[in-house]
Amino acid sequence: MKNQTLILGIGAALFLASCSKKETVDTKNSATDSAAVQTTATDSTAHPVTSAQGDTSENALDWNGTYEAVIPCADCPGIKTSLTLNNDKTFSLTEEYLERKSKNEDKGSFTWDTTGSVITLKGKTANYKYKVGENILIQLDMDGKEIEGPNKDLYVFKKK
Repeated sequence: MKNQTLILGIGAALFLASCSKKETVDTKNSATDSAAVQTTATDSTAHPVTSAQGDTSENALDWNGTYEAVIPCADCPGIKTSLTLNNDKTFSLTEEYLERKSKNEDKGSFTWDTTGSVITLKGKTANYKYKVGENILIQLDMDGKEIEGPNKDLYVFKKK
């Protein structure tokens, strides 16, 4: 009986030791993975850029250029919108109300959020947020969330 208890005790100790070693290995791999996430790249002016996040829309996509969409309008067929994003983080925006003689133009700058995936326009009147994707911009609501509902696809701007 004492031998069985001793054998069970040794078996339990070995089992716990094997679990414990695996956790140590996982911790080492996590440290390695964490170090691999921090990368250094070079921007167009040959200055080093360090990112703890890896690739983002800001640093991995060719986001500059002109984007267009016809967004919904409460009292007209739509608002033909053209937004140009420049490398120096400035923008120009044209909004033309269809079937009206009304056209708004604005210029200003934009900033990236901390995730590097959303921009906020800051112009004279424009105060919009967009999620930046591969050759698209998705206009966000005032809270910075994607617009839902049957017309949500109308808030997707395509790059020219």
